[in-house]
Order: sequence, then structure tokens, then C-alpha cells
Amino acid sequence: MTVAAIVLAASPESALTDADGLPAVRRIADSAWAGGATPIVVVSFDPDGQVAAALAGAPVTLAEPAPAEQGPAAQMARGADVARSEVVETDAVLIWPARLTWVGPETVTSLIETHGTAADALLRPTWNGDPGWPVLVPVSRLDVLLGLPADRMPADIISDVIAAGARERRVDLGDPGTVIDVRTSRADLPAYIGPIDPPAGHVHEWGAQAADAPDEGPLEGPALAPYSPAAASDT
Repeated sequence: MTVAAIVLAASPESALTDADGLPAVRRIADSAWAGGATPIVVVSFDPDGQVAAALAGAPVTLAEPAPAEQGPAAQMARGADVARSEVVETDAVLIWPARLTWVGPETVTSLIETHGTAADALLRPTWNGDPGWPVLVPVSRLDVLLGLPADRMPADIISDVIAAGARERRVDLGDPGTVIDVRTSRADLPAYIGPIDPPAGHVHEWGAQAADAPDEGPLEGPALAPYSPAAASDT
């Protein structure tokens, strides 16, 4: 069971927004990795190389986006294509807007484990009853993305996938970071509660410490995936 994380940054500025001392995409990549997501793909323009620098040393692929005029659905499809080209066995993706910087590794792990018990379901974390992000989408439902208008925003796109037949399952994970974005400082977040019961029916050890630990590996740049119109037309 392989679940990729697709981090969507609408601009280099959104990718590099300060998130408690780390660029937004770096904090998300670290949480995704600590939670067990692989591969991790960041979809962002990077004209000055600053996004790549922010991801140095992280196990991430930085993917050049599809043309902006194609809209958010094309960027989601772009990230999924890159993930599946890296790991053919990828069977679901976490769609993760870059503004949601405070999602904990525990939430990633819970979504992946729940996917193991509900492989055909679209999984959406909730906090206080409100639906949040990242949303886990089985790869069998990704073909819907290719036919959506460019003006559909991420929340609309998830609704479209559900309307096309995906079975939605909402999972209360007690993580305020799934709903509250980077505009609220980390220090001002409500307390993390966590799921009352193990979402997948058993208890596991969390990887939260890994997201806040310094990266002691070599500061190599992320893998890069240039956009290829020919490749995109083949999907």
C-alpha cells in the first residue's frame, strides 16, 4: 500500500510562506515523510530556485506545474502523474494545499492506515465537524480531474470527484491543522486532540518527533520533474 503526498503551491510565495521558522512546503514535506507518505511531490513554479533550496535534504520531488491556465485540477493531475512515474505501485494520493502547514504526521499516518481498510473510499479528515485537508483520493478516481474546468477550486474539485461516484468517508482525527491554515500561528492553534479511537482499528506509534527534528542528512537538492506537454497528453 503506497500513498503519495501531492503538495500544491499556487506560487513560489505560497510555497515559501513562513511556517514557524520553516518554509511552508518544507514543513509539510517533513510531516508527510514522518507520517509515512511516499513519494512526496511538491508542485510549484520555482523561477529563482528558492523552493528547491527550501527542500534541500528532503526526500521530495519538485515538479514544474502544468500551465497555470489549466487550473488547479491540472496541477493535482500533474502531481499524481509524477508520483506514479516514481512509484508505479502508488494506489492513492494525499491532495495537500500548501496553506495547510500545521497538519500533524499522526494525521497522515491515520489516513494511510484507514486507506488500508477502505481502499476505494475518498478519505477526508475533519476537525470539530468541519472537513479539512489533506484529502486522500484513490488513483482509480483521478481520471475525473482531466475533464474539469480550469476555474474549479480545490474544494470544488473534491466535490466533483465525489459527485462522479467516489465514496466519501470523513474521519475525525482531532487535528486542528487539517482546517486551520498558516494564517494562524502555530502557537495559537487549538490543542491537538487526536482520534478518540484508532481510525483503522488498532494503535500505532506516531512519527511526530521526526517532523520537528533537524535534518542531518546531506543538503542535496530535491529531484526535479520538468513539465512535458507530450507526457501530459499521454495520461
